[in-house]
Amino acid sequence: STLRPIELFARQTLNMRSTLFAVCLLALLAVASAETFYKEQFDDSWTDRWVQSDHKKSEGTAGEFKLVKGEGFGGIKTSQDARFYAYTSKFTPAFSTVGKDFIVQYSAKHSQKIDCGGAYLKVLPADVDQKKFNGDSEYAIMFGPDICGTTTKKVHVIFNYKGKNHLIKKEISAPTDQLTHVYTLIVKADGTYEVQIDGEKKESGKLEEDWDFLPSKMIKDPSVSKPSDWVDEPLMDDPQDVKPADWDKTPKTIPDPEAEKPEDWDDETDGEWEAPQIDNPEYKGEWKAKRIANPSYKGKWTHPEIENPEYKSDATLGQYNNLGAVGFELWQVKAGTIFDNIILTDSLEEAVALRDATWGAEKDAEKAAFDKEEKDRLAKEEADRKKAEEERKAAEEKKAAEEEEEEDEDDNKDEL
Repeated sequence: STLRPIELFARQTLNMRSTLFAVCLLALLAVASAETFYKEQFDDSWTDRWVQSDHKKSEGTAGEFKLVKGEGFGGIKTSQDARFYAYTSKFTPAFSTVGKDFIVQYSAKHSQKIDCGGAYLKVLPADVDQKKFNGDSEYAIMFGPDICGTTTKKVHVIFNYKGKNHLIKKEISAPTDQLTHVYTLIVKADGTYEVQIDGEKKESGKLEEDWDFLPSKMIKDPSVSKPSDWVDEPLMDDPQDVKPADWDKTPKTIPDPEAEKPEDWDDETDGEWEAPQIDNPEYKGEWKAKRIANPSYKGKWTHPEIENPEYKSDATLGQYNNLGAVGFELWQVKAGTIFDNIILTDSLEEAVALRDATWGAEKDAEKAAFDKEEKDRLAKEEADRKKAEEERKAAEEKKAAEEEEEEDEDDNKDEL
């Protein structure tokens, strides 16, 4: 039977409420299942959680992090020039990213106007030896900026796969200013990735395509080679074009007709005079036959490909078991980089929330403060320059006056 309007409205309202409830339930379940594996917002107790490696201590080149506050958002800061920095922080329980999205995020600020040094973070296996941690220690992921001179200004994204470190094949530019920036690496369970700086996408794609984890899917067929009679030259010499008989009779250079024998030239002592050689304007160069279309041209030969028998897809690229630490392993020529707000999580929402609550809330004030400091610095430099110039001029005028006075005294003595 046909539903009355009021009954139809009631049924539609009930269906809408059921759908809305289901959506809300799924959202709550997603939030409930989200997991933050590690978070570090450096405070006075940070040394309880971080261990400095003994690496380079015996050589006197091991650098120390210092806690700073009030510089941007604070954090730990490289404090000594020309030093190696090697620190790790373990956490329990260890976790796996297999089958999950995985987000690595932290902030870095080059307060020193960095000239050469790294500022990347490493995600480490749970069994890392913290006291021996160094550049050769195994890691799962290395992510973050690396700057040196004018040639290196990149963001590294390196994955360890079957014991070998694989660098991204794309170039991601790193900021080089003196402000805080947030670096975010998103590794998706579906084999895709995205790199963000300050929440803005800088690169993305498929892990299999942008890293050389696996052998190529296709290879050149080793059983096939280019046919010996294959013609891949589109043009050929015109066989009917013949070199003129007198072509080579025109010399490349001739005696300069405007040159004249010097008047003081002596044939007996200087030898027979010869005019210097100049380029012959009538010389046509080496003869070459005209080029015409090659009737035997078959096009560019392409080596046929076959499926690579050594290729095997891997759905777990960029995914790891037994992760249990993070670390900084850096070399910096000029110290001053500040690190803060590290988070490892399977929830992009959690990472975004931390970014917004820290960098997002303070970036405008930081920029305004930096601009003011720069303005004041430039004003002071200009004032110092003017002062030095005035002092220089005053000294020159004083010296000139003293020299003039001495000359007057000498003149007076001569008159006496």
